Amino acid sequence: MKLVSIASGSSGNCIYVGSEATHILVDAGTSCKRIKEGLMKLDLSLSDIDAIFVTHEHSDHIAGLKTILKKFDIPIYATNGTLSGIHYADKKGDMPEFESHVVKADEKVYIKDLVINPMTISHDALEPVAYRIIYGDKKIAVATDMGCYDDYTVDCLKGMDALLLEANHDVRMLQTGPYPYQLKRRILGDKGHLSNEKSGELLCKLLNDKMKGIILGHLSKENNMPELAYETVRVEIEMADNKYHGNDFPLFVAPRSELSPIIEV
Repeated sequence: MKLVSIASGSSGNCIYVGSEATHILVDAGTSCKRIKEGLMKLDLSLSDIDAIFVTHEHSDHIAGLKTILKKFDIPIYATNGTLSGIHYADKKGDMPEFESHVVKADEKVYIKDLVINPMTISHDALEPVAYRIIYGDKKIAVATDMGCYDDYTVDCLKGMDALLLEANHDVRMLQTGPYPYQLKRRILGDKGHLSNEKSGELLCKLLNDKMKGIILGHLSKENNMPELAYETVRVEIEMADNKYHGNDFPLFVAPRSELSPIIEV
């Protein structure tokens, strides 16, 4: 099973997870062209995609859906709230009809040889979820857009072989940056986004001996830098009260508009 980010950040998100037989996308928040180019580098096309799992209805997670669905008959899986949000966001009314399937947190969905298990997250959307993808005894999670985490979050994400985890912003950069006060307050709130420090804290609770790699994703263009996210999370691991060190695991930062390194489990 492979995990790779095709696009990541506040301007658009699309993650590929797949086995030899089954290929899914988590979100389609960048252009159809960029998604096609990313898949081509994986020797795949949108025709190979068995399903798109949407985390929530914000534009940086669904922006490419309309174009994709006009050209490809790919089923969409999302919560009731997210599906409602997708239709509400269709201001022009030109979203094509599409095959939709309602998912619920902690209820498994079976797509050929993959099992997809949604989990509740804290974000200012209608019914947002993160996704855990299981192939045999291998587990991958894509978890972004979380203003905070709790014991449920940790329990859901324990035992992963690979993980794409949000490291959205540096708190100091956000506080001193150009964003208006209300937007800063939203991002820093419990339904906003995880900071680099919080991402590192959460990751320290999830590390395990079988972890093959971690991708830090959904970085803010204005309030973060790849080097800062990487180093902050690495230092959190070094300082944590556990047996692991910052260099014990492959740790990557997802590029904004290019493929991340591929993690295979």
